[in-house]
Amino acid sequence: MSPTSTPHSRQESGTRGRTRRAILAAATSVLARDPSAPLTDIAKAAQVGRATLHRYFSDRAELHRAVVADCHQTIKEAVADAAPDHGDAREALRRLVTGFVDAGDRILFLYGAFRSDEDETDEEMPDATGDAVISLIRRGQEEGVFTRDLEPDWIENVLWALVFAGCEVAREGRLPRHGVASTIIRTLEGGIVRGE
Repeated sequence: MSPTSTPHSRQESGTRGRTRRAILAAATSVLARDPSAPLTDIAKAAQVGRATLHRYFSDRAELHRAVVADCHQTIKEAVADAAPDHGDAREALRRLVTGFVDAGDRILFLYGAFRSDEDETDEEMPDATGDAVISLIRRGQEEGVFTRDLEPDWIENVLWALVFAGCEVAREGRLPRHGVASTIIRTLEGGIVRGE
């Protein structure tokens, strides 16, 4: 495992930690828009020189692995913060959607733009996020909060599709980011067909 993806390095503080986080955030944002963007674009977005970027990440592959790991970690933390196994299932789903939307570019990077054969990190990542979402959906169905006539896997896929679409629309400026979570929640809870 690369030293850039160890838990210790995730907890770096001070200037080095801030610079590393700035590079990862910039790389996520730039690569979510253009997976083939050159490292100079990433360095510019992070407001560092190319030499500085290389001091943190020796090559594109190492940076790519670190970005994937960072994205997975951020989404995992969003799930933990949402506490999907606590309280009313409807409220838990709302918290979860809000956390996913806050992850924004990380969602777009992981589930959209990057999809590359060069990534091996995905296989190493446990699907704790998917397990938590499915558990919440099943709990909501048992409690009678979510419909029981749709499979949990289908509901999870719809949830991710809506989150991805919401993040993309916000990135394109067609919807303010602060309105994305509520729009997704409204779509999930109310559907799009009005009753007769």
